[in-house]
Amino acid sequence: MSGTSERGDKRTSGVGSNTPRRAVFGGTFDPPHVGHLILAEWVRVALDLEEVVFAPAAQPPHKQGRVFAPALHRVMMVQLAIASNPRFSLSLVDVNRPGPHYTADSVRLLSAQWGGPDTFFYLIGADSLVDLPTWHQPQEILRACPLVVVDRPGVHVDLERLEQVIPGVRQRVVRVSAPLVGVSSTEIRRRVATGRSIKHLVPEAVEAYIREHGLYRVRPNG
Repeated sequence: MSGTSERGDKRTSGVGSNTPRRAVFGGTFDPPHVGHLILAEWVRVALDLEEVVFAPAAQPPHKQGRVFAPALHRVMMVQLAIASNPRFSLSLVDVNRPGPHYTADSVRLLSAQWGGPDTFFYLIGADSLVDLPTWHQPQEILRACPLVVVDRPGVHVDLERLEQVIPGVRQRVVRVSAPLVGVSSTEIRRRVATGRSIKHLVPEAVEAYIREHGLYRVRPNG
């Protein structure tokens, strides 16, 4: 496994050498699946991280109108999914506070918790980097932490153009190539709703939890 950064050195990160090397992996995790775990482990190894912290989102503002499984269920499923990897942990930074739940607020809180700016990376996909100018207070996110951006096939990121919109973004991005795993939470929800198997798409403990609590039985829109 190997990672590449915009400056050609996977260890050049902006994260202080005296702090634990960790990345925060935010998302709805509705449900968490093997693709999330593979991606997190790939990035952990590529950037020589001590820890990847999964931070389930309570109600992302950019996904208003979508119905999620209750946060408690998603938190429990993340706990089950990451239990076998001692380098994975859980943060309730989004879940344990009132909304709106913006990434800028989350990274500020984590920065304060862990000792200030540049004490962690924030993990996003290349498609999210393209949309970064539409996020709430993107400059605040970049001040708090560098971004680990996972390249995705078919998604081109024009960093020069992005730099014009968000000055300084180039110096705060570390790009990592990771394998494409054709699993999505949307497809898993659809499979559950139509009675199809999700075995090997999610960890066994997550599959059992979904079955036990009757999650995703109603066919999702689309």
